[in-house]
Amino acid sequence: MALLVQLLTLALALALGPTATLAGPAKSPYQMVLQHSRLRGRQHGPNVCAVQKVIGTNKKYFTNCKQWYQRKICGKSTVISYECCPGYEKVPGEKGCPAALPLSNLYETLGVVGSTTTQLYTDRTEKLRPEMEGPGSFTIFAPSNEAWAFLPAEVLDSLVSNVNIELLNALRYHMVDRRVLTDELKHGMALTSMYQNSNIQIHHYPNGIVTVNCARLLKADHHATNGVVHLIDKVISTVTNNIQQIIEIEDTFETLRAAVAASGLNTLLEGDGQFTFLAPTNEAFEKIPAETLNRILGDPEALRDLLNNHILKSAMCAEAIVAGLSMETLEGTTLEVGCSGDMLTINGKAVISNKDILATNGVIHFIDELLIPDSAKTLLELAAESDVSTAIDLLRQAGLSTHLSGKEHLTFLAPLNSVFKDGVPHIDDQMKTLLLNHMVKEQLASKYLYHGQTLDTLGGKKLRVFVYRNSLCIENSCIAAHDKRGRYGTLFTMDRMLTPPMGTVMDVLKGDNRFSMLVAAIQSAGLMETLNREGAYTVFAPTNEAFQAMPLEELNKLLANAKELTSILKYHIGDEILVSGGIGALVRLKSLQGDKLEVSSKNNVVSVNKEPVAETDIMATNGVVYAINSVLQPPANRPQERGDELADSALEIFKQASAFSRSAQRSVRLAPVYQRLLERMKH
Repeated sequence: MALLVQLLTLALALALGPTATLAGPAKSPYQMVLQHSRLRGRQHGPNVCAVQKVIGTNKKYFTNCKQWYQRKICGKSTVISYECCPGYEKVPGEKGCPAALPLSNLYETLGVVGSTTTQLYTDRTEKLRPEMEGPGSFTIFAPSNEAWAFLPAEVLDSLVSNVNIELLNALRYHMVDRRVLTDELKHGMALTSMYQNSNIQIHHYPNGIVTVNCARLLKADHHATNGVVHLIDKVISTVTNNIQQIIEIEDTFETLRAAVAASGLNTLLEGDGQFTFLAPTNEAFEKIPAETLNRILGDPEALRDLLNNHILKSAMCAEAIVAGLSMETLEGTTLEVGCSGDMLTINGKAVISNKDILATNGVIHFIDELLIPDSAKTLLELAAESDVSTAIDLLRQAGLSTHLSGKEHLTFLAPLNSVFKDGVPHIDDQMKTLLLNHMVKEQLASKYLYHGQTLDTLGGKKLRVFVYRNSLCIENSCIAAHDKRGRYGTLFTMDRMLTPPMGTVMDVLKGDNRFSMLVAAIQSAGLMETLNREGAYTVFAPTNEAFQAMPLEELNKLLANAKELTSILKYHIGDEILVSGGIGALVRLKSLQGDKLEVSSKNNVVSVNKEPVAETDIMATNGVVYAINSVLQPPANRPQERGDELADSALEIFKQASAFSRSAQRSVRLAPVYQRLLERMKH
């Protein structure tokens, strides 16, 4: 139970973040992960830390809560081992690691923490060992024995061949002339080394990983009498070039150099800051079609967007990535940066060929595939990546696809492929005009659309925008996916083909033989003017079949009673435009008669007052028409509902009578109410 309480407390501290804990000074991400590892290892004795080791490698990590349960690092399985936490050691015959490591000087501490090779090379220099054993206060980022072993032979040879200059300078670059503990190692800071005051770059990530010039800190805060030792997994070297200078000297960046110069981003890349540049190689540029490449290279704005999409807002060393995370680019897009074993991935693809090239203002990773943002693409390129290929084929057949590849500012309302599951329409003049009406004459963003807005199309039509609680529609078609905003145009993915309005509601009804009896009834009721003028109506239009299904006597009686006919027809007319995509589960639509219509949608079937609709979304300039095969009755005309209303009245009277039953005087007052109910029952 005590362990559970501590784990919950730690989880809360992690949620609050390093700047706000329940009590005491704020802990750094590294310290919180170390604390979690200590709690997980507590069952094995005091000062025991749980460590995750990647199977098949020598890589070890102190474990955070998420990794503990997933048991994976970069997609690779791990095993849990238990070791003494930094600064402690075992005692024969006792459980755990009860003893603190003996405090000695820096030189001797190197051997204790597993950096005996650093000790050895320190011995070879004439000056450094006395300094490490003498008075003072120093910090050394000591490479592990494995780090020295992985150093290229030619680099190591150059160091040991000149121990009092090259080797001494290399070791001094790993040192700082004061004590620096992990709680002082802040993300993006630079420490001044003991070699020519050269900077050492520190990055302290939210997942608890700390890097020193992109070398991972393995074990930290080993105190010595004259300083502190941090064990790291690489031998680090001085950093002198900024990102721009590295691009200038690398042969594989020939095309990138030209692109940076043309975009004007060289000032950013040689200035201050801490960026991650996912630098595309010559091979990356060669993979895209020459026409696309030339278009982007010749368009400074598209080129700038392209390059900004390769620059992350903060420095991200490969060693800090142990799982997928979302990172924002200077372009404003989000890239999924992850790892698979030893390979870094971008958006799930292993496209990074060389990693952790350190610069004074960040870090470079070489990538072999261009990351082209939507903002640098044509509408045709955007559509090719979306589920609208059938619509694109129709445009090509109609000779209209050039509208999507040029510099016109357009919005393409592209129906999903699933819209054409029952067949692809034949291209004729009418279809060509319809396709032109799917192209709006300006580049839009759906977040700025508003209810009642009108949009002009290339086909000469005006389309209306309808905003509903859970959908955004243009005429009868609703937006089915997020916008894709390109260089000049925007792609709206739509859930059906548009049917632009072809006349008023009366024009629609007159032009369809199914509604001849309804048209006659509307004329008789004097509603033609209403349905011909400007407005916003939803008309549930009974077909001839609906009228013919009524008993002949009832039909004749209705047609002979102008007042009743007008009331019933007004009940079929909603006082706003409701297309089927805006219905959701249930909408109560007020009619011109005053009562409300219950419009619902389930399994792609639209119903009104529980009666299925025969055809939806027949668009008119002043409304929308739904064909129905029954004549709707207002609530007051429905026998069952009248009975329900009387029953409700009786129930209410019963409640009142019960409430006042203790007072005979009050009961008498109910007599008129009973009388009114009896009179209503007679009728």
